[in-house]
Amino acid sequence: MENLNKKYISPLVVGLGAGVLTIVPVIKSLGCCLLIPVAAFIALMLEQKANNDFSKLAIKKGVIFGLITGLTAAIFGTTFDFIITLITHTNDLVVSFPQMVETINSFPIKEATRDEVISLLSDVVESIKSYGFSPLYTLSFLFNNLFTNSIFGMLGGIIGVQILNTRNAKK
Repeated sequence: MENLNKKYISPLVVGLGAGVLTIVPVIKSLGCCLLIPVAAFIALMLEQKANNDFSKLAIKKGVIFGLITGLTAAIFGTTFDFIITLITHTNDLVVSFPQMVETINSFPIKEATRDEVISLLSDVVESIKSYGFSPLYTLSFLFNNLFTNSIFGMLGGIIGVQILNTRNAKK
C-alpha cells in the first residue's frame, strides 16, 4: 500500500507547481498548450529518476501521469484563481469585459442572443466586483480547466513517453 501512495507523487507535485504557474500573468497564457504538457513530461522524468528505473515506459503510464498532472493543475490553479479573485474583487474577466462586449457585438448573431450573453457576463462581472465571487464564473473556469488540462496533460504524457523512451534507448 505504501508503494501505491508513492506511485503518483511526481504528477501530484508537478501538477501543484503547474497550478501555481497558471495564475502567473505572463505564463498563464501558455498554460494549457505548453505548461501542462511540459509538466506531464517532467512528472514522468522525475518518476524515472526517483525510482532509478530507465526502462521503456508504456503509453498508458504517460496517459495516466498526464491526466493526474492536468487534473491536479486544474484544481489548484482554479483554487488559487478563486482565492485571488475573492481577495482582490477583480480578475481577467473583469479587466477585459469592455473588449469582450465589443467583440460580442461584432458577432453575426441575433440581437436578443447577443444582449442575453452580454447581460449574463455583466452579472458575473458585477458579482465579482461586489463580492469577489461568482458561482457561474468559478464553475465554468473549473470545468474549462479540468477539460483542457486533462487533454493537454495526456498529450504531454504521450509525447513525454516517446521522448524518454527514445532518450533512454540511446544510453
